Amino acid sequence: MVFNTKTVCSITGLTNRQVDYWDRTHFIKPTVKEASGYGTARLYSFNDLVQLRVAKTLINKGVSLQKIRKAITWLKKNFPEVEKPLAQMKFLTDGETIFVLAKDKGVILDTLAKGQLVMAIAIGGIIEELKREVEKIGQEREYKVKVRGKSYDVILHPDLEDGGFWVECPPLPGCASQGETVEEALAMIKDAIEGHIEVKAEQGKRKKAVA
Repeated sequence: MVFNTKTVCSITGLTNRQVDYWDRTHFIKPTVKEASGYGTARLYSFNDLVQLRVAKTLINKGVSLQKIRKAITWLKKNFPEVEKPLAQMKFLTDGETIFVLAKDKGVILDTLAKGQLVMAIAIGGIIEELKREVEKIGQEREYKVKVRGKSYDVILHPDLEDGGFWVECPPLPGCASQGETVEEALAMIKDAIEGHIEVKAEQGKRKKAVA
């Protein structure tokens, strides 16, 4: 699955401005597709989502963006086999310093001052939470809409790549539409159903006329 900026913000809780700034400053860039100009979409992978959420968690704990950048630079230099530290390593922080747990015997790669409170960020928990969010936001939803007094079953599909939704009406093959929001998509499918009904009625009249 790939995610555009709008979906990334919805899932991670980051603002569009933060995601844009982090991309432009090479902090966390989209690995699926980078923006190639004004109006083009960035596309992020699930691993990108993990990195974004971990960075946001560290910031929420009081760690500055500058300190996170320095920590990542140090980790990439000392752990070249770890391509994406924010998505692959376990961090500890006291709000001032970032510590990392080494794989061997759980050794902390720094000295903790006596009495400091250390908070662990569980990457596994973040990954599971993100999976639930992705699953929830990517689920199809069924609705009923009324057109000319008749109820129609429609299915709403989130568009994770381009944003917004597309919606279809299975009882009327080929009848589909789209919208930026759920409300807009449902309003648009009503118009599409109305048009479908009119086309069918017109076709029926022509057949009768020919007969």
